[in-house]
Amino acid sequence: MPKPLTAVAVAGAALLARRALRRRIRVSPLWPMPALAEPVSGRPRSRALRLLVTARHEIAEGVVRLRLEGRDLPHWEPGAHLDLVLPSGLVRQYSLCGDPQDTSSYTVATRLVTDGRGGSREVHEQVREGMEVEVRGPRNRFPLVEAPSYVFVAGGIGITPILPMLRALPEGAEWRLLYAGRTRASMPFLEEVEKLGGENSGRVTVVDGRPGLDALLMDLPEGAAVYCCGPEGLMAAVEERVPHVRVERFAARTVRDGDPFEVELRRTGRVVTVSADSTVLAAVRAELPNTLYSCEQGFCGTCQQRVLAGEVEHRDELLTDAERDDSMLICVSRARSERLVLDM
Repeated sequence: MPKPLTAVAVAGAALLARRALRRRIRVSPLWPMPALAEPVSGRPRSRALRLLVTARHEIAEGVVRLRLEGRDLPHWEPGAHLDLVLPSGLVRQYSLCGDPQDTSSYTVATRLVTDGRGGSREVHEQVREGMEVEVRGPRNRFPLVEAPSYVFVAGGIGITPILPMLRALPEGAEWRLLYAGRTRASMPFLEEVEKLGGENSGRVTVVDGRPGLDALLMDLPEGAAVYCCGPEGLMAAVEERVPHVRVERFAARTVRDGDPFEVELRRTGRVVTVSADSTVLAAVRAELPNTLYSCEQGFCGTCQQRVLAGEVEHRDELLTDAERDDSMLICVSRARSERLVLDM
């Protein structure tokens, strides 16, 4: 082969090799170490749907309701929620608050949290009628169970998973609701909630301000199912009074009196220390900045990693018992032992 043609062929082969190498590194940032036979990090938890935003209304101060339309949507039951993929790629969880029998649309509502991590602000400022959004789910970690009676405690936007439960209760069911908010104007679905309670029934107590829980929870009927959703302080107060309460969290439990521990990253041979008030994810990303994550709340499953050794304190709301045997969500879960070993 003439020398000019040989040089061109060699240069072309080198270019193709560089492109292949870049693609391989993007797929596995730790390459050339072997990849997992079946990767766990970033594994999708359910089929993604593309839905059209057909309605957007402010239904209370700082609260926006979205109607997301599609065709033959998966069925859901009261207490279920969706993962909403925002335009930036952030994933946030929102309770479904529409009609479970409607297979053509989902309804969610979100409160603007000005000092939050940006998800609610993105919904309020960027999600508009006419745009498409991606959702995953529905999933239900907060199902309505059969019980002789019910007690519900909702704080602000925490009414959203409870509202479909109230609609679904059979006629004649015994139930009570305490609904608290900063002001009546800031409480979504307030008019419907009061109507569901009926006139002079005493079922619904609305408090604009700090609620008194003792009167509601001190003398519960035997076998009553107790549900709570709202700010962390409210849920913690209810849990303190009723240990068997069912709660819906879209944020990790606050770490109180946590202990520091070590995490060995077996593949890289590194060891990181997780401080009492930090997370495994934060410590790992300081060493491996390309580690995948999204919600940072234990719901989406993006940061799931295989555990090779050590005892895990699972703090997520997603993994099954079988998955917890050998993996963890490193954004929220911690160690019960002095050291964890991860397959990273």
